[in-house]
Amino acid sequence: MSRASVDRIGPEPGGGVDADLAAIDISGTLQKQAWDDDVLPPVESLGSGLWSVPVPMPQSSLRYVLVYLLERDDGVTMIDAGWDTEDAWAALNAGLGKAGYEIGDVKSVLVTHIHPDHYGLAGRVRENSGATIALHPADADILPQRYMQMDSLLTRMRGHLLESGVPVGSLDEMRGASMPVRGFVNAVLPDVLLEDGDRPDVPGWNLRAVWTPGHSPGHLCFYDTERKVLLSGDHVLPRITPNISYHPQQTVNPLADFLEALDKVAALDVDEVMPAHEYRFRGLAQRIVQLRDHHEQRLSEITVALREHPGQTAWEIAIGLTWSRPWSEISFWMQRSALGETLAHLIVLESRATVRRGTGIPQRWELIGA
Repeated sequence: MSRASVDRIGPEPGGGVDADLAAIDISGTLQKQAWDDDVLPPVESLGSGLWSVPVPMPQSSLRYVLVYLLERDDGVTMIDAGWDTEDAWAALNAGLGKAGYEIGDVKSVLVTHIHPDHYGLAGRVRENSGATIALHPADADILPQRYMQMDSLLTRMRGHLLESGVPVGSLDEMRGASMPVRGFVNAVLPDVLLEDGDRPDVPGWNLRAVWTPGHSPGHLCFYDTERKVLLSGDHVLPRITPNISYHPQQTVNPLADFLEALDKVAALDVDEVMPAHEYRFRGLAQRIVQLRDHHEQRLSEITVALREHPGQTAWEIAIGLTWSRPWSEISFWMQRSALGETLAHLIVLESRATVRRGTGIPQRWELIGA
């Protein structure tokens, strides 16, 4: 988890030290300058019928999500939508206007995943345009519990935190730490489900959906085989790593899924990466090496921690790891994210037969053969 990750409130990218930017070629120079100046980047035409529209995010050090507009003969398709706030709605409409369109011209919204900064405004766009909303089935499956009928998820989250060793006095506050972001989501069901390899119906584009689980179970990237661009969502970002957490709505081994999905996008012929945050760049292969190196370093750090102090809970391990500030200065929400990241790494070590967990509550972890 990086310096940026402990400042955020939402299930956004997080985790990992800042990247060595010299290893990649930053093609979004105006976006990078705006990032350095702590301002919103401009709406930009990226050529070949592609536009980037920064949509501001409240209470987030990431500042904005980059919504992409794909021009088509009958209007535009959007990749992601932004948070559901009035400022975000105004920025999205202004960006459409800059590109020569209005909200009624949006024909479809392809959503990379259901986190609020990506899915939040999709329902409002549909209400005002008749656009279809597309998601991967794995994210569509967890959407109702996440945003509509949440009591069951809150109960499961409390048990998960107790099992992980969170102190009893903090359980209730921590289990509900994500509830404030619910207000940034217009919770609607999708119209279209996109599986891995599906070709979304976007006239004039040769898009392919690439299933890249890890940050969320149904995270999708979108790859245009002719333009050789990867619309990477939160799967690959230029500076920080996405938050890969284990929690009640995740897959069994989310970090292993993420690493496998990195191999999948590494095999694509990509000239430029269009991420959902920060700035676009070239050098996908180099960035993937950095992401892998980060996670191997974290796995090593956890192994050392268990060698020195066997029998710790995931909560105790998380507290002892390297973060950007003292644990007591990290908010409950980000402590929960840090715990989830720690668990995701422990599960990978468990799958490699490096560690094992106990059967009690809370679960305690130890090295195998130590």
